[in-house]
Amino acid sequence: MRIELPEGAEYIINTIQAAGYEAYIVGGCVRDFLLGRNPEDWDITTSATPYQVKELFERTIDTGIQHGTVTVMLKKEGFEVTTYRVDGKYEDSRHPKEVTFTPNLEEDLKRRDFTMNAMAYNHEAGLVDIFGGIEDMERGVIRCVGNPMERFTEDALRMMRAVRFSAQLGFEIQKETAEAIEKLAPNLSKISAERIQVELVKMLVSPNPGFIRKAYELGITKVVLPEFDAMMETPQNHPHHMYNVGEHSIHAMEAVEARKDLRLAMLFHDIGKPETHSIDEAGVDHFHGHQEVGARITKGILKRLRFDNDTISMVSRLVAYHDFGTGSEPNMKMLRRGMNRMGEDIFPALFDVKRGDILAQSMYKREEKLENLSKLQDFYQKILDQNQCVSLKTLAVTGSDLIAIGVKPGVEIGEILQELLQVVLEEPEKNEKVFLLSLAKELRK
Repeated sequence: MRIELPEGAEYIINTIQAAGYEAYIVGGCVRDFLLGRNPEDWDITTSATPYQVKELFERTIDTGIQHGTVTVMLKKEGFEVTTYRVDGKYEDSRHPKEVTFTPNLEEDLKRRDFTMNAMAYNHEAGLVDIFGGIEDMERGVIRCVGNPMERFTEDALRMMRAVRFSAQLGFEIQKETAEAIEKLAPNLSKISAERIQVELVKMLVSPNPGFIRKAYELGITKVVLPEFDAMMETPQNHPHHMYNVGEHSIHAMEAVEARKDLRLAMLFHDIGKPETHSIDEAGVDHFHGHQEVGARITKGILKRLRFDNDTISMVSRLVAYHDFGTGSEPNMKMLRRGMNRMGEDIFPALFDVKRGDILAQSMYKREEKLENLSKLQDFYQKILDQNQCVSLKTLAVTGSDLIAIGVKPGVEIGEILQELLQVVLEEPEKNEKVFLLSLAKELRK
């Protein structure tokens, strides 16, 4: 077997070998190539020390030199080159306190997380697969290198990586590896929120977002996303539903495009239901006000996991308004007011969220719901096509126009502009400067 290396990686390996050292591509790039995927990064491992690597190349960056890693820059492209190493004791369930360099490739591969990530390659030696990575990939299995209890004790984040890889590849987690996760999942509490966020998003935007169910079964979400566990334990005995809240949310995620904002919105759209759950005399479950409660909980989770402000704003609003228009006959006036209240930027993502929600419900009135959604989308397109005003930024008059007719700067300008906007939201054809200025004069009196 021959792996076609990018020119830069091949040059680095050849240069290191010519100096009398060993060098291989290693880890994820080998795995991805063998799976027919395009590797994002081409990492290189070598018997040369970081300082010996630095002597061989004109431009290097000390990316993590204390752990053996330098980045070799070739033009504008960087390649991480790491010395074979043996990790010392892990004291924070994430990073080794110290590392020891070794001339032995096998010792370096031994410390890696999963067998499919513990393979190396160069043109001379071919594929180095000491721990059965190819066999595990052929069987569709994720298995730790060596003792899984040791691997997960060293780095607790590997437990989330196991589930994330299973979601991305559709692989099963090997029995002993899964059992170790169940025992050690509480150690994830020691991992930074930023790292948890990265793994969660990669899992959610994978081809199998429903594998979050596996994270629940293994006790991972109990630590990193306990709100999801509450969803999995909240029933929905109601004509509109056929799953509990958690399962409904999983099916809703599977019904939308693999985009971060959409998958997060579908995961959290009903997260307010456990807190608002009630049962009527007929035994039917209800969740009054779950949208607003859900938006509050969603904001809290996304802040806790250190998401950026744009994502927090978009996803929490999609959660708050995911039931917009439900149960009423769609009309353009309602939609204009909704766009003004919710923010124009959440359309058309809101339509994707509503469709995903409907497709994860029971068949009860499904066609009627989809028909109403289609009408709502048609009205939205008409509003865009006709350039109808739904916010102050497209109102035909501005604060400067009001000052020009004698309105004093300050609160009064804002109040008048809002009153004019309400008129235009009702009757968009009245968004004419002459008419609105005339109306503003009347409002002043």
